[in-house]
Amino acid sequence: MTGKEKPDPPGRIKIMASFSRLMQEKDFHSITTAQIAKNADVTEGLIYKYFKDKKDLLYQVLNAHFQEFHEKIKIRMTQATSSIGKLDLIILASLEEYLENRLLSKILLLEVRNSQAFFNSGAYEMVTVYARTILKIIREGIASGEIAAHTDPYLLRKVIIGAIEHACLGEVIFGKPLDIKKTAAGISDIIFNGVKP
Repeated sequence: MTGKEKPDPPGRIKIMASFSRLMQEKDFHSITTAQIAKNADVTEGLIYKYFKDKKDLLYQVLNAHFQEFHEKIKIRMTQATSSIGKLDLIILASLEEYLENRLLSKILLLEVRNSQAFFNSGAYEMVTVYARTILKIIREGIASGEIAAHTDPYLLRKVIIGAIEHACLGEVIFGKPLDIKKTAAGISDIIFNGVKP
């Protein structure tokens, strides 16, 4: 065992790239496997060699994008020493990624949440890794005294993720710009400093 992962076959790469391009222009349900194959310059049958069905292709594209995103998050977190600082960076980095990578945010926020199959996919497992990262930082913050001891870590995680997603949902749907730094700072201020005068 060398520990090295085998590179993706060229056909699989072309199919995922073709699907990604189509997802930039259309919604998932209006895309056909024939269109994916034509744009990838492969036979339609090759899609089923690498993917169970169109939904499996969707999840695998999401998984690839989310893995890359989570790696960026881990690198960014090395810039902070405190738990609050790490959470600040996660909020900022998440908003940046969702607005810069509209394909990722479109799939994650609009296409997969209503599918039971998503919650059994590798893509969902990758999303839970991100969520566990946030939970771990919250618990570290509670243990160090940065975050109040009575804080429910699971509830705080929901508040953080929910705030991130809802802050950019309209912009993702309608393709609008967002002042990312201002929005991230506002979310962090409300969550970590509160709204009382």
